[in-house]
This record gives sequence, C-alpha cells and structure tokens, in this order.
Amino acid sequence: MLIVLLSFCCFSSVLAQQKIFDVSIEKNIMIPAEDGVLLATDIYRPAADGQAIPEKLPVLFQRTPYNKSGERLVKQAMLLASRGYVVALQDLRGRYASEGIFIKYNSLEASDGKASIEYLAQLPFSDGRVAMWGTSYGAHTQADASKLNPKGLSAMLINMGGMTNAWDHAVRQGGAFELGRELSWAWRQIPLETNDTLIKAYFENEKIDDWYKKWPFEKGLNPLSVAPDFEEYFFKELTNSDYNDYWKSIGLNWEEYFEQTADVPMVHIGGWYDIFLRGTIANYLALSKIQKTPKWLIIGPWTHSGNANTFAGDVDFGADAAINDFFDQYQLKWFNYLLKDSLHEDLPKSSIRLFVMGSGSGTKNENGRLNHGGFWLDADKWPLGNEKLIYHFHEEGILKPEKPIATNASTTFTFDPERPVPTIGGNNSARLKDGGYHQKEHPDFTGSLPPFLPLKARNDVVVFQTEPLEHAITVVGPIKVKLFCSSSATDTDFTVKLIDVYPPSADYPEGYELNLTDAIVRMSYRNGRHNRELINPGEVYELIFEPFPTANVFKKGHRIRVDISSSNFPRFDTNPNTGEAPGQSTRKIKADNTIFHNASFSSSIEFSILSEN
Repeated sequence: MLIVLLSFCCFSSVLAQQKIFDVSIEKNIMIPAEDGVLLATDIYRPAADGQAIPEKLPVLFQRTPYNKSGERLVKQAMLLASRGYVVALQDLRGRYASEGIFIKYNSLEASDGKASIEYLAQLPFSDGRVAMWGTSYGAHTQADASKLNPKGLSAMLINMGGMTNAWDHAVRQGGAFELGRELSWAWRQIPLETNDTLIKAYFENEKIDDWYKKWPFEKGLNPLSVAPDFEEYFFKELTNSDYNDYWKSIGLNWEEYFEQTADVPMVHIGGWYDIFLRGTIANYLALSKIQKTPKWLIIGPWTHSGNANTFAGDVDFGADAAINDFFDQYQLKWFNYLLKDSLHEDLPKSSIRLFVMGSGSGTKNENGRLNHGGFWLDADKWPLGNEKLIYHFHEEGILKPEKPIATNASTTFTFDPERPVPTIGGNNSARLKDGGYHQKEHPDFTGSLPPFLPLKARNDVVVFQTEPLEHAITVVGPIKVKLFCSSSATDTDFTVKLIDVYPPSADYPEGYELNLTDAIVRMSYRNGRHNRELINPGEVYELIFEPFPTANVFKKGHRIRVDISSSNFPRFDTNPNTGEAPGQSTRKIKADNTIFHNASFSSSIEFSILSEN
C-alpha cells in the first residue's frame, strides 16, 4: 500500500496561466422533463467582444433546490465559464423558476437529470460532454442522474452527498430517525417555498427548539402541516422504519442501482464530521470495484459545508486542513484535469487522500478553538489501517486489550426519554451544531440544562476509558463496537460515542473530551434493516455498531474513551421504550438498560490502526 504524507498547495501556476474569458448569460431556458414539466436552466458561456465564443466546449451542470440565481452558485458559474466551460444551473422540479411540485428525494429527480443532461449534450455549442458538480443536495442530484446512465454524462464531482442508502445514514440510522436534520431542513425550506406571508411570519416566530420538546409529532398537529407536501415526506421517512420498497426507490438509494450507474470518472469528497460520510466511502468502494473509469476519495476534517475551513465546530486542525485556495478553484482544477487533461500539482497522486486528525499542540488558539492539528495522507487502498486493535469493556469503567475475567460484571442505567442526552456536535447538518466539541452540556445545545455539567456526569451515560496512553495510537478506518445488553423494555435504543480525552492543561484545566464519531442501534432492528422485531425484557442480546469511520492520532498521555447511553437528541428521535410503532407512540416510559462486560459477554470496540513501521 502506498501512503504519502503531504499538504494542500496553494493555487497552481497552471491555473493562473489559464485564459480568462468574459461571460454571457442566458436565463431560464426551459428544458422539458420526460413528463413535459419544464425545468428552468441558466446557461453561462465564455464570451469575447460581447459575443459567446462559437467553439464547442464541455458543459458543467448543477441541479439545485436552493435557487440557481443564488449568489454562491452564480459566483461558481461565472468562474467556471470564464475559464472556458459552458455552465448550466438548473432549479429542481417545483423550486423557484421550474414547473412542477417539489418533494424531497423524489424519484423523478433521476429522470429529470437524465433528460437535462441529454438536452445539454446536444446543444450546438456543446462538445457532447456534460460533467456535474455540487454539494449536498447538488451531490444527490448527480447520483440520481447517473443511475439512469444518460448519454453525454462524462464526469462527476460529488461533494458531501450521494447517499448510498438513506435507511443507513442521513435519514435513518440503525433503525432510528435522523430527527434533527430532517426537521430542521424542512423548517428552513418551507418559508422559501411559499409566497404566503403568514406562513413566512409563522416560521420566523416559531422556535424549532421549542418544538423538539413536543416530540413526537402528530400528523396535522405540528408546524409542518402548513406545507402538506413537506409534512407528507417527513412522516413517510419517520414511519417507514422497515427497509421496504420506499427506501429502495431511486431518489433515496444508490446501492440498489450501482450496476446500472454511468461508468464515468468520479471524485467523492467527504468530511469526518459530515452526515453523508458513510455513503461517500461506500459509494467510492463499490463503484471502484465494478467500474473501469478512475475514482477518487478525498476526506478532510470537515463538517457538511466546511471544505474551506481549518476547523470543525470548536476544534481547529491547522492551516493545511482547508482547501485553502477556495473550493471553487479546487473544483476548477479537477475539471481541467478530467475534461482537458491539465494536471495540477495539488491534486491527489493516488486514488485516496485522507486527513488524519490529531498531533496538534492541544492549546487554545486565538479564536478560542482547540489546536487538535493533523496531516494529510495519500494512499491506494481503504482502509489505511493495516492492523486491528481491540479493547474490551471492564468493571469500574476500564477499557483495555485484555478480555474480562469477571463472571457477572454488568452496568445498569435508567433511560428516561423525557430527559434525553443532548447532541453535542458530531456528524450533523442543517441547524444542528456539527463538528468536534468538548462533551459538556451548554446553553447553545438543544436539551442542555443547568448546571451544564459534562455528559460523563449524567447517570444515563456509562463511560469506559483507557489509562493514559503510553504511546500514540493512530486510528484510520472503520470502527466496530460489539455490545452485549438487555433492557426492561420491549424496545429501546443504545448509543456509542468515541472520544479523544485530553489531559488537563493550562488552557483546559478540566481537560478536553473531543467527540470523534458515534452510532445508534434501535433494539428492534438489532438484526439489520429489514424487519422490526421487539425484544424480550431481561434477555441478553448482542448488538453490532458501525460508527462512521474516522482518522485520529490519540497522543501519548491521552485516553481513548467510549460512552454508552440510549439517546442522542435531537440528532436522533428518542425511543419511547413502549414497543409502539415508530412515529406513532402516544406515551413514554423509563427503561432500565444493562451493559454486560464479563467473561461470558465481553463487550468491545475494534479499530483499524496504522502500525509504527
């Protein structure tokens, strides 16, 4: 395996020498979808002397629900067109200037994308090649179109999106519902969707945090009910808890369509704190295996929209962490390489580029953030970690490599769904704070209450941690947690969270407990995604958690910690512990949940680590 240490260079001389054109713009070209709905598209063309140049050029295409005339997208289009590309920006069906009705992740987006690509490829000033780019929803629209293998699609730059399977991440995870992300996205979009001044005023005055306290919602009796299309898809996501045909639909799933996906070069870009990280890696691995064209995987220490930042949440990773010649320029370099064979020196030399977090000073920087530091690696396979390391849970909250020898050791806590553990950072998006944070309740985080103590002080958080490490351990790759557990309820949740524990210092007298990754499993989905099956109270079950992968140096003197609980709210909906159907509970009860850590039932965590050679 090739591993190369590197950093992102600044803007290359090749790009600086590229010819710069004027730009002509044609607004609201109405491209017909297969069902006749017209999709509004703005086309930007390189121009000279006041006229678009006649040369046939590659087309760069983005489809968006966020307004093709928005400042950020227009800026990108102007840059790309001024460097010799035709650029097309399109409002999705039912959004802004396009006709039709918008429904999130609807199956028509695939055929709309296919029809639009084939239309653009045949324009008289197109050379027949259409490449796509975009972030988040702009990444999903690329994936959707590619599943129908449109003629002309030539490359894809997929940033922070392209769900492998929405049941496994981004909408649901481990049987639980990604409440915080899905509710806050709808909450933000509904006022943009309407011209009704009363609805706009309503959402300006209502506070989403107040409504989290009213969870679970009843259909027709919640703020989303003023926008029936939004409420409808929200409750479908909430109540379709089994992996059924709904989740296999083309707008919510890629893995069911990998075999028919267009075989074109793809750049998959993700962040260790991005909500789509699992899909970014899975898409890269699956498509690399079955397709012939090159694929790249790039993962930085970023949140969902943080490529140009050196920080994620309250943690800074150093100047090299950001794509610091601006992400727009970075995308231009990729298209120059993919469509014009112009290689820039700061693009990856191998198929994988990852940022390994950690190795920083641990001090507080001028912006008040933890200097966690890190470095880039280039490699040619995933996972990079070439050894396995297993730690077992022991009595008194100890985490160590040896298996426990105690015969009856276990820890029981009471989970009260009326007082869930608040979400403090992590792989979130929308209005939830994402990234790395000291794991302590704070007024800025929904559900935190005075006196704002560390999460480890809660009676419903069970902590297992190592002694201070005698040498650094570099974790790079997948993580697996095996948990033996039981409950007094017929259904409940268990959560796990991996934490890098800093020792006390002058800047952080109480230390710093940095969240790296986490996961949840709903007991009724302990056997996988397909069918819900309640548990027998008091019976011991084995749960397997697969938190999102991570890359982090646990420095000498730090501790590796795993927190176990039964809630992470409002990122995930709380389990009422009653066994009622998801999204249809009418009451909540407390549950006594038990973790086993003994010779017969040895709970553990497994890492992929880099060896020291």
